[in-house]
Amino acid sequence: MRLLVINPNTTESVTELGADLGRRLAEPGSEIRAVTGRFGARYISSRSAATIAGHAALELLATHVEGCDAVYLACFGDPGLFALKELSPVPVIGMAEASCHLAAAFGRRFSIVTGGARWGPMLEEFVAAIGLSSLASVRTVAPTGAEIAADPDRALASLAGQARACAEEDGAEVVILGGAALAGLASRIDEDVPVPVLCSVETGFRAAFAAAKLRPGKARAGSLSAPQPVETIGLGEALESAMHGRPM
Repeated sequence: MRLLVINPNTTESVTELGADLGRRLAEPGSEIRAVTGRFGARYISSRSAATIAGHAALELLATHVEGCDAVYLACFGDPGLFALKELSPVPVIGMAEASCHLAAAFGRRFSIVTGGARWGPMLEEFVAAIGLSSLASVRTVAPTGAEIAADPDRALASLAGQARACAEEDGAEVVILGGAALAGLASRIDEDVPVPVLCSVETGFRAAFAAAKLRPGKARAGSLSAPQPVETIGLGEALESAMHGRPM
């Protein structure tokens, strides 16, 4: 099994943080091919940065998907998710997509805790876009994801406090600790939170591994089937080729 892990943030240390967790979770013989955005924000924290990241993710897909069994968009908020699903010849699983669907299965209401204030409304919009109505709240902590990755110990108390508030004040029955930079932190705060806490990175990896095993075929009809070839200008060579309809 070969899994392409796309991090459209441009910080390689964040890519490796998630990839290391994926390698520990993977079955023997599996390969994790982890790639980092060539351009864009160091750590995505706004709509404009996320839009740029969607382009970067498409470029990474077109360049690296050959020979892979599934794609994991390892960036919470899933920039470019539906465009990736449309263009990819293999299944694409988003970190936020997988986490939210599993959380909704575990409890009637779920909340998200993450770093960076602008992610609040962005994630509310995302959850609505994937068809879920069971979001209790999104709570953010002051440090950005990049700052949490640089000093996770300093953020633990704040993350735990917000997760508790989700359960005790917002009515959440499950809490997602969201963000590539927060990989592995859910297990460090779960004893301080009265409801299950999901690590978004782990949840996404497990869903992506499952998709790679299932090997569902590419849709031949509907909105996620391959788009009609179009003329383009100014794109990277691999993405331009894909947009012209050439196999990846």
